[in-house]
Parts: sequence; C-alpha cells; structure tokens
Amino acid sequence: MVTISPFLWFDSKAEEAARFYVSLFANSRITSVSHGADGKAFGVSFVLDGLEMQAMNAGSGKPFTDAISFFTSVDGQAEIDRLWHALTSDGGAAGRCGWLVDKYGVSWQIVPPVLGQLLGDPDPARAGRVLQAMLAMSKIDIAALEAA
Repeated sequence: MVTISPFLWFDSKAEEAARFYVSLFANSRITSVSHGADGKAFGVSFVLDGLEMQAMNAGSGKPFTDAISFFTSVDGQAEIDRLWHALTSDGGAAGRCGWLVDKYGVSWQIVPPVLGQLLGDPDPARAGRVLQAMLAMSKIDIAALEAA
C-alpha cells in the first residue's frame, strides 16, 4: 500500500494541470475529481506514470519553487525533446542542466539515464568534460554529452 504521494497546491488549475500531465506520460490517468459548492473542481486524484498524486485548487499564496521538482528519467533524445517541448510550451520556461518550469509553475528535470553513467566515468577527465558540457546546456543533448 502506498502511503505517500505528492500533493500539488494550485490557485485554480489543478484539474487542467492534471489532465495535461496525464496526457504526456504512459500509465497515467485521472482517478477522481471532487467539486466544491460552486461546482468548480476542488481536488483531483491522478496517477502519473504509475505514481499516485493529488492536486487541489486552494487559491493563491503557495507558489511552487525549484526546491521541489519532478525528476523524469527518459530514454533517448526524441523523448527528451518531446517532453521538453510539451512542458515548456504555452508559458513554460527552460532552465539549465535539464531543468524547466512548466506553464503551471511546477519544476521538472528531464534527464536520460546515460547522463549518470557518463558523469560516473572512472576517468575523471572524461567525467569532468561531461559535467562542463551539461552545465552549458538547457535541454540535455545526449550526443553532445557523449562527444564530451
């Protein structure tokens, strides 16, 4: 039984955000939407790539920060590019080293598993070149990392 799940506090777009997120990842779905007395969505339960999550519309005052982000490990440049484009479109913003903020203000890291392998190279000079290449990137470029 899962007893811990992420909980996202939105001003007013919890259902919209949840529907957007589940459209991006396999093994994802909305499981329930509760409504307040005004008929508007209040709470949303959803599964994001197998992870149970909660979202709530609770008004302003609790903005998201980079202190909490979703680490997303994806294989291949095409999948990095797809997610990067989707999450930075319509008001999202690119960050550095695979980080971005989506249009709802939620931070994500889009990282391929090969990055950890390259950074862990037993040759410190090679690992250092990979680190320097990554630090200069916004969206991760696998070919450029491997070339480093």
